[in-house]
Amino acid sequence: MGPLLSRRFLVPRRFLLTSAALWLTAKPMSSSDLPQRIRKAAVPLPEIGKPDFAEHFDRFVTGDAASARVVLIGDGSHGTSEFYASRAEITKRLIDKHGFTIVAVEADWPDAAAVDRHVRSKAAKVKRDGAPFQRFPGWMWKNEEVKEFVDWLRARNDRQKPEDRAGFYGLDLYSLDTSIKAVLEYLDRTDPNLAKQARQRYGCLAPYAENPARYGAVALGRGFAPCEKAVMDMLQDMLKKRLELIKTDAGEHEEEIFDAEQNAHVVADAEKYYRAMYYGNDESWNLRDTHFFNTLNRLLEMKKPPTAGKNKAVVWAHNSHVGDARFTGMGQRRNELNVGQLCKQQFGKDAVIIGHGTHTGTVAAANEWEDPMSIMRVRESRPDTYERLAHDTGLPRFVLDLRQGHQDERLRNDLSKARLQRFIGVIYRPETELLSHYESAIMPKQFDAYVWFDQTSAVRALGAIEPKGPPETLETYPFGM
Repeated sequence: MGPLLSRRFLVPRRFLLTSAALWLTAKPMSSSDLPQRIRKAAVPLPEIGKPDFAEHFDRFVTGDAASARVVLIGDGSHGTSEFYASRAEITKRLIDKHGFTIVAVEADWPDAAAVDRHVRSKAAKVKRDGAPFQRFPGWMWKNEEVKEFVDWLRARNDRQKPEDRAGFYGLDLYSLDTSIKAVLEYLDRTDPNLAKQARQRYGCLAPYAENPARYGAVALGRGFAPCEKAVMDMLQDMLKKRLELIKTDAGEHEEEIFDAEQNAHVVADAEKYYRAMYYGNDESWNLRDTHFFNTLNRLLEMKKPPTAGKNKAVVWAHNSHVGDARFTGMGQRRNELNVGQLCKQQFGKDAVIIGHGTHTGTVAAANEWEDPMSIMRVRESRPDTYERLAHDTGLPRFVLDLRQGHQDERLRNDLSKARLQRFIGVIYRPETELLSHYESAIMPKQFDAYVWFDQTSAVRALGAIEPKGPPETLETYPFGM
């Protein structure tokens, strides 16, 4: 494993060095009746896809939660079918019945933009090279479960006015090369003089675009950030350009400049991220999740709200990103934050966090970064974990409302004793699972709700497929090869 690869594990990269210590402090003795009390408090769920599956989640956005602006839905792994399908069904309900119009996901902005053009029937201004989601781990978004949701969203949006259509957006910052190209393509069409200046500024990063981790090594060796000023100057010029354009044209071009500006944000934040990652501290994690949060806020401000009320967003990311970091080992021992924490701090009860978990089954994952995807067997959960408590209820599927005032306080208090919780990203190492994939947490403060599937299966990765439909569909189809 190279010196930086552990920093790019989407989840386990930081657990490898810390979980053993956390294990020593996260072994509460639970009363023998705790699983049965959880069973009594939990709401059994029908199979995913049944008409009433998603209705069980209305409680989190109605009543005293009627003003919820952001619903963050986590997955316990990046390769479990039930997590993806459950999240999709909940999101469909939020869009159809509760006025949510933004789906913001843990994916690169340019890749998600290709999906967004398809689901909102917007023709691309420039033909992109290749299909989206080509970099490792391709199966994380290029799978049957996501495709089914994308197809549903396209069909649903086709029945709506353009201004009422829900969009699909990326929150991540790994797209240094494609984001630079996107800024240049936009400026080539709209401002050739600024495009020339952008090429000069981004030229500093050009040698590292294909392997941006090398940039961190160069910055460390020189003792300063050689490209920081250039990318920040470029971002400032893009912000000025957007403000000037808004004054004269608030129509479709506003979205176009917003897309280019967001790609400039990605370049600027990626420059900081890869420098921090090479230094080997946890600042890179905080930079990445702060980028998630800032992108989400820009989407909430940019997207024109529906006639009644404010914009509402659904966030799809791993449990480690959406579960409030202040109540896990991330925040309590390593001063790491995440997008869930930042949303709770800004929106309070208007931010709802839903996590997912499982006991055993199969998962799509790799042994090392850039290795091929494998279908692996998930080890049964450890006895000293939240997952084992859920397994011991005997329920195959359930949702547990963890909010204060919505759950028996004795049960909440018993569940609020720190326990281990499993996190599987795109890398899974069952032979070192305790060290690699467990973290301490206080679940009732980490999540507002916990969705349980006792037995799960791997996502169904997409191979080469031929898009179908009318010409305007084929032009923007995001999964064709």
